[in-house]
Amino acid sequence: MIRRTILLVALGLQAAAAAAQTTTPAPAPAQPAPGTSAPSTAKPGTTLEKFEARREKAFMAADTDGDGKVSLAEWTAFQTQRKAKRDPAKAFARMDANGDGFVDKSELDAFLAKRFARLDKNGDGVLDADERPGHKTAPNQEQ
Repeated sequence: MIRRTILLVALGLQAAAAAAQTTTPAPAPAQPAPGTSAPSTAKPGTTLEKFEARREKAFMAADTDGDGKVSLAEWTAFQTQRKAKRDPAKAFARMDANGDGFVDKSELDAFLAKRFARLDKNGDGVLDADERPGHKTAPNQEQ
């Protein structure tokens, strides 16, 4: 009699487990939160942050006295060393927004943000290969 009871309980449990598996829906795949994208779909290219960081590092190499700002004399010497073809004084004047004779980080960031916006033709916040200066498919423009 005990064997029959154990057998009935075991069959009952198996039937219940099978019924539970067929009525429980499978979990839905995880969805990214609204307004975010999965890292695997990230668009390749250069963001404003990367653009500024790379250009700032190169620009601040001209700061030979280490005061955190670049003077016209430092900029001219740096551009001469790089064998730049354009007039360094004109480029410096465009960056020196307050006209104090120095370009600091805030002036450089503002200049680079405007330049990035001008280069980002499709306005997606990322410079694609064809939007970057010097790329073979980029339009020939003054940098």
